[in-house]
Amino acid sequence: MKVLLVADFTVQGLGPFLADHESPPLQATFAPFNQVVPVLLDGTVPCWSSKPDVAVVWTKPDSVVKSFARVLSHEPVAIDDLLREVDEFAECLRTASTRVSALFVPTWTWPAYDRGLGLLNLKPGVGPAYALMRMNARLAEAVDQSPAIHLLDAGRWVAQAGKTATSPKLWHLGKIAFGPEVFRQAAADIKAGLRAIGGQARKLVVLDLDDTLWGGIVGDVGWEGLNLGGHSPLGESFVAFQRALKRLTHRGIVLAVVSKNTEAIALEAIDRHPEMVLRRNDFVAWRINWQDKAQNIASLVSELNLGLESVVFIDDNPAERARVRDALPKVLVPEWPQDKLLYEQALSELACFDTATVSAEDRARTRSYVSEREREAVKQSAQSVEEYLALLGLTVEVEPLNKSNLPRAVQLLNKTNQLNLSTRRLSEAQYHEWAASKANRVLVFRVRDRFDDYGLTGLASLSVDGTEARVQDFVLSCRVMGRGVERTMLHAIVEQARELGAARVVATYSPTPRNGPVKTFFDEGSDFASDGEGPRYIWDVSRLYGAPPHVNVRGVPAGQQ
Repeated sequence: MKVLLVADFTVQGLGPFLADHESPPLQATFAPFNQVVPVLLDGTVPCWSSKPDVAVVWTKPDSVVKSFARVLSHEPVAIDDLLREVDEFAECLRTASTRVSALFVPTWTWPAYDRGLGLLNLKPGVGPAYALMRMNARLAEAVDQSPAIHLLDAGRWVAQAGKTATSPKLWHLGKIAFGPEVFRQAAADIKAGLRAIGGQARKLVVLDLDDTLWGGIVGDVGWEGLNLGGHSPLGESFVAFQRALKRLTHRGIVLAVVSKNTEAIALEAIDRHPEMVLRRNDFVAWRINWQDKAQNIASLVSELNLGLESVVFIDDNPAERARVRDALPKVLVPEWPQDKLLYEQALSELACFDTATVSAEDRARTRSYVSEREREAVKQSAQSVEEYLALLGLTVEVEPLNKSNLPRAVQLLNKTNQLNLSTRRLSEAQYHEWAASKANRVLVFRVRDRFDDYGLTGLASLSVDGTEARVQDFVLSCRVMGRGVERTMLHAIVEQARELGAARVVATYSPTPRNGPVKTFFDEGSDFASDGEGPRYIWDVSRLYGAPPHVNVRGVPAGQQ
């Protein structure tokens, strides 16, 4: 990927960190020094000729907001004047954001060695620290509705680097605003942001139990003897670690257990220990036995319909970490501190969970997996597949793409690998632009049953050319595969194509290493006619395409709003 670096200081030190081995490696080009606003406003300047995929716009606050320079000189400045200049800069950013898939903007910082006004530093109206906080907050608000613009917390980079973050000597020698550690931290966050936009965030944390989730060996000391909570520093640290894991579930990351233990004893500890933060329903699955952990992880991930590249494995035992790292190279196995008091910090430092948005579906993901266990119990008691599907009470609601569902729709587009016809990856800005074309239509599908509300789990789009409606996207979460939602989506697509005057619907399969399930569906479950081996599947719109009888369909496929 190509990245354009736009700055009002010497930013060449960032380039090598962007180009290193950590995914994704980036090829940096540099805008002319201290020409930020002209570069943002004029897409014909030479630095745009390389057609960068991404841009980073990094500025000093006193350079782009002239009123802030007056604040630093301890002159009286009205806050409205500051914020007006911030709004003007935000408008420049919005103009530039139309040329790239993502535009990253580090927040404004000021050297820590400058005490400013000391006691008055945060006083409204005079304090430079107060002014800088208001400026950053206003910038965040001003670009919030621009899906391609992403603010990065440069204050954290400066804090991490400490005294090496800034140096007046570096500035006077080469107009270098930050030290190498700040650039290293910046590159790491830029790459994490790109992984987030590309749907590459890790989704599942697989945990050991003994001396990982609690202190002690439960099989030896029983749940009553575990070091967990209480007034012990070690016990408190395990509780803090569990709370940090619980916070991850509120972002859509799910938890599982792979532990060498006796299952009944381990589950009793999870259920009965009064200091446990995480209970049985906080885990979507577990493998608690004496088998190889790598094999258990592979089995568990397969059960959850996830890929190994979605997994983080945490274990205090270096031998177990090495085994999983060697056997399952796609699994992220971070080195884990020997000092158990540092577990919470080690988890918080991981940059693999970043996402571009957090949806209601994300927050409910753990509950969805728990509900799946309840569905499995019904399935085992049903006499046939038809009876099982009827017992689910499935409802599918169809609605057009709009501003409120766009973030979740794009998240689904970028994260789904198995039931995904074309596997194209687009940013919110790119997908919004594509969907705005009169020739294109996008439908989203919300699914629920008697056990749970899955939320927005399906996406389908058409591109109409004359009498042919081409299926551009056909995406469905693996959580609802095989229950008739796929045919319901095709029912909606055909009805939409008929409304648009198309004579036939054509779906073209683009194979990837992981999207075989979508081909299997079109081959065996769709009733669309295939042109031999595929990848084209065709439906004559003059024929009705009915939804499955066990699905209650709501919402009429209508034109985009």
